[in-house]
Amino acid sequence: MNAFLAKIAAWLNAGYPEGVPGPDRVPLLALLTRRLTNDEVKAVARDLIDRGDFDHIDIGVLITQITDELPRDEDVERVRERLAAKGWPLDDPRDDVDPTDTGGPA
Repeated sequence: MNAFLAKIAAWLNAGYPEGVPGPDRVPLLALLTRRLTNDEVKAVARDLIDRGDFDHIDIGVLITQITDELPRDEDVERVRERLAAKGWPLDDPRDDVDPTDTGGPA
């Protein structure tokens, strides 16, 4: 067992010395969702910079290709931060939201 799995096993044993009860299994697994590694964040950022034209959807698509899962908001934000640190000008889709729009019919 590698060190990462050993830490998870130790954490589980400390919290559930009698074993994990059925109702706790799904929420517990949700806490252990996959997260992009720093190298994966760099790879996504590099690919996007090489492409030249992209938006937040492209970030999510590349993350999905790497993880085979839907992108987590935290991972998309980490890629955005990496791109910003490299000087890439990013449009924030949240800037397009009209704060006076209530979402109701016009």
